Amino acid sequence: MHVAGRRSVLLASALMGSFVLSACSGGSGGSGSGTEAKVTVTPAAGKEVALGAPISVKAEDGRLTAVEVKDDKGQKVGGQLAGDGSSWTSDTKVGPKTTYTVRTTAKGGKNGKGKESSTSSTFTTQPAPKVNKLTNAPGNGETVGTGMPVSILFDHKIDKSKRAEVEKALKVTSEPKVEGAWGWVTDYSGQDRIDWRPKTFWPAGTKVSVKGDLTGIDTGEGGWFAKNYAWNFTIGPDRKAVIDVPAHKLTMYENGNAVGHIMGSAGSPQDPTRGGIHTVRGKNAAETMDSATIGYGNQWKLDSKWVTYLTASGTFLHSAPWNNSIGVENNSHGCFGMTTADAKKIYDFLPIGATVEVKGTSSTKKTDVGNGLEVWQETWEQWQKRTAVK
Repeated sequence: MHVAGRRSVLLASALMGSFVLSACSGGSGGSGSGTEAKVTVTPAAGKEVALGAPISVKAEDGRLTAVEVKDDKGQKVGGQLAGDGSSWTSDTKVGPKTTYTVRTTAKGGKNGKGKESSTSSTFTTQPAPKVNKLTNAPGNGETVGTGMPVSILFDHKIDKSKRAEVEKALKVTSEPKVEGAWGWVTDYSGQDRIDWRPKTFWPAGTKVSVKGDLTGIDTGEGGWFAKNYAWNFTIGPDRKAVIDVPAHKLTMYENGNAVGHIMGSAGSPQDPTRGGIHTVRGKNAAETMDSATIGYGNQWKLDSKWVTYLTASGTFLHSAPWNNSIGVENNSHGCFGMTTADAKKIYDFLPIGATVEVKGTSSTKKTDVGNGLEVWQETWEQWQKRTAVK
């Protein structure tokens, strides 16, 4: 305990310390050509710098004219130079187990007309007990449907006291501009997740960019982010589907117009299909439907093709060649079963991120937002309450 306590003091000292790179050599801050700026970099040069702070540079008896910061991978660290040249502050905090090199150029004198000087300082940060990473959907460069949220799944728990800072570091921009909001979600896996959904569906053709300036952010319980993230995606054609449960019918819509319908079998009265607006979360060309995965023990294992996933708990659109009552009776365990040919049509028609609305079901179960990409199960007003930024 004594050694650990001493180490904490040393790390704190390294964080709070600063490194004076140059001293005045020509008086006390005059404007003469011999005056040299005194530049201070924080954290100070050395190793095992504590986490949780930005990089800052200050100039006394002069002005900073340029600051360049790079990490040990050669990546530049962005920052803001004060208008009067007195200071520079990084846009992000220091990341774990990273070596940074800070190079500065400054001119001495109150009016910045003194001697020009260049400095260099290097420091290394301490490692993090856990590095928190994220998995994003959609992936970079993907084209998705008009109901697709930005969905970010974290490797490690995000402490509730840290969520606001994480949320503020995440930005969504689009062309055309679309209103939307972040909301915290518990994923079906139990992991923490944050989604951004538009207020209404995306316009077809929208270009979307997502950035996360997360480096050096403490996520709690020993977790830290070690890098920034950025990706882009595009909204494809406006394609949707609506299932009329009593009519045993799915209708396909493109740009708001009906373009075809398919007969099928929804959930039985004992296992009705979940209602509301679902988002296509994935697809699989061939799959074995296993009763054990949805709580029915070992009652069946049936091979199906052209499977379109809705909820994570097992609401799918799929072929059901074993069903002799397609279009006549709702007798499934919650899915919408079709002929193999019709399941292929739906599989091809609906992109990931398209929506499927289920109407007329007797189901009273509320589908949790984390049970897939179920952001449209809530109203805009309900969704806005999920933010951690108050």
